[in-house]
Amino acid sequence: MDLFEHEAKELFAEYGVPIPEGAVASTPAQARAIAERYAAEGSPVVVIKAQVKTGGRGKAGGVKLATGPDEAEAKAAQILGMDIKGHTVHKVLVAKDTDIAQEYYLSYLVDRSERTFLAMCSVQGGVEIEEVARTSPEALAKITISPLDGVDAARAREIVTAGGLPAEAIDGAAALAERLWAVFTDEDATLVEVNPLVLTGDGRVVALDAKVTLDDNAAYRQEHARFADPAAADPIEARARERHLNYVKLDGDVGIIGNGAGLVMSTLDVVAYAGEAYGGIRPANFLDIGGGASAEVMAAGLEIVLSDPDVKSVLVNVFGGITACDAVANGIVSAIGMLSQAGPVRHPIVVRLDGNNAAEGRRILDEAAISVVEQSATMDDAARRAAELAAAAATGA
Repeated sequence: MDLFEHEAKELFAEYGVPIPEGAVASTPAQARAIAERYAAEGSPVVVIKAQVKTGGRGKAGGVKLATGPDEAEAKAAQILGMDIKGHTVHKVLVAKDTDIAQEYYLSYLVDRSERTFLAMCSVQGGVEIEEVARTSPEALAKITISPLDGVDAARAREIVTAGGLPAEAIDGAAALAERLWAVFTDEDATLVEVNPLVLTGDGRVVALDAKVTLDDNAAYRQEHARFADPAAADPIEARARERHLNYVKLDGDVGIIGNGAGLVMSTLDVVAYAGEAYGGIRPANFLDIGGGASAEVMAAGLEIVLSDPDVKSVLVNVFGGITACDAVANGIVSAIGMLSQAGPVRHPIVVRLDGNNAAEGRRILDEAAISVVEQSATMDDAARRAAELAAAAATGA
């Protein structure tokens, strides 16, 4: 789960990470009220920052400086409702302006390729870190962090020194880096990033921006419900989650249902490969009904997949193990019967059953004689047929 900047800063503040004072506004009038309060405190200049879960806000015009409440209200009105890389701005962060002397970069992340944790630090902050890595790789320090040893004061100092930060910033940056590690580990994050980390005119080191990604797999032991963003969730994914289905929406045409993550991933690849012959047909989703799925789970999965308006055909690929193929077949029959109550099911459904009770499952489907269901003997044949049917439906053939 990605956090908004203001949410990430809330976490930072809980761990003693220095951040600029700021407040969130969802209307221009609220932005004005916040600016009025800061002006009364002697800080008339504020920064209005779009709150969206994507980068490039500054280049898109989503970050603006404002002097006084009138200008803050006007700038907020310009930013609210803006589209930034497909994300609509519904709220802005109004923060006190910071006297920036220098800008740096600091982050912790999960290095999946090396199966460890990684700290990255650079004296070149304020720009996209990918650009720094491309144009000045020597300016980006990458330090492997042992999960057993973590980051103490000495290790934090090593990290910021390796990043090339100047002497006047080392103490403050090291203290911040140590606290940032606590955020990363205690909150089960996969990424904690500060860009820019700034040295202020009066010698303080402050996290001017904040980016945090939390590991959803650890949600059961965390209290992150306050960060939930229902408005940003895909509605189909949300319904699938309510039914405890492992579903991910993709940008394709063939709905995929399988049992076991490995089999589903393989099915996605096979469909994408087969779809090249039919104009680039691709999978529309990932849906794993699990190793011991019942007929009810199969029915729920089919209902979810068919509710996607992008789906042109469906491929059900099941290898019976714990899940018996006759239960899958009964689930398909039940689901189509249930869905037909709201209107006829018109999407073609290709089914490949193999393994435990496969013969019985095929018999059940044959006897049901459902017009939109057809069977294929192999995964390759099923993928080709599903892609062909999706292409035909897309062209109206």
